[in-house]
Amino acid sequence: MKLFNQNVRFHALSFLILSFVLMLAGCGGTTSSSNTTKSEGASTKKSADTKVVIAEPMHNLGYLPLYVAIDQGYFEGIDVSITTLAGGGAHTNAVLTDQAWGFIGGPEHNAFANAKGAELRAIINVVNRGNVYFTAASGEELPSGDNLAEYFKGKKIATGFYGGTPNSITRYYLAELGLDVEKDVTLIEVDNAAMTSIIEKDQASIAVISEPILTQGIEAGIWTEPFVNVPEDLGAYAYSTINIKQDTIKNNPESVKAFVSGLKKGLQYVKDNPEGSYEIARKEFSTMDTDVLKKTLDRSYADGLWEFSGEITKESVETNLSVVKNAGMLKEDITYDQIVVMSFVKP
Repeated sequence: MKLFNQNVRFHALSFLILSFVLMLAGCGGTTSSSNTTKSEGASTKKSADTKVVIAEPMHNLGYLPLYVAIDQGYFEGIDVSITTLAGGGAHTNAVLTDQAWGFIGGPEHNAFANAKGAELRAIINVVNRGNVYFTAASGEELPSGDNLAEYFKGKKIATGFYGGTPNSITRYYLAELGLDVEKDVTLIEVDNAAMTSIIEKDQASIAVISEPILTQGIEAGIWTEPFVNVPEDLGAYAYSTINIKQDTIKNNPESVKAFVSGLKKGLQYVKDNPEGSYEIARKEFSTMDTDVLKKTLDRSYADGLWEFSGEITKESVETNLSVVKNAGMLKEDITYDQIVVMSFVKP
């Protein structure tokens, strides 16, 4: 909830400052992108304000409530900024190594860390749907009725790399249809940006993709409207939450309270003010075609992408953990209370 584009516009001084910040935020050989979002009023913040850096795996329209909260100055008493850390679990590692205050991503990362003895907690929900779609190459015969299992058999399906959520959802969804991903289909595992080329070259007839590439491909006539709407089919799914160290909750609860309060306001703004949210999205994704941006945002609202209350329900976490367990990424039984704290959203 995996809408992507980068907005990189720097003045000379800002570039030097950002380079220094990203050097500090870099993690174990992982490349950090040059995208940092800060409140327009950040320069007026008092030096005593707690510095809160949120690591994101990519700049993603699904994270719009966070960008809105920063843009509107909703975080009081804390100085919130965002750094984009591309590559695997770099955003998680940044928190584990104290190079970031929190990260945005699925709570399954907390479960992975817990299995290795680390203590991370999800404190507020953002994207509450499995944010990918199954689409077919233009001209491909689409399935009729509910006979999806037969339709998929023998097909080549382009999806994300193993270990990523789109790949895990692909495997989970096919397994739910009773299909064996090793025998009944062929998975072509590539980067999301390569999907267009894979379909155009007839290397696969089905793609499992997210926005904005979905809408871009539809507009270009490369593939169809989705024939499987995962956000709708899987329902509540804790896809992207804000996750921090348990030690932060114990030692600095006031910063957690301030952050959750500000993000809840950002979520409410996105709920109540679609037009204002669109304008903020245009600033964050200035290189994206405005028509594609509008259609992407409309689909996000229509598919219930965000949990506007900020609550992370047990149901949404159970779906998340079921997906990663099916993909073989999690062997341990991790409980909701081991990876989620709702006392700041629901005091």
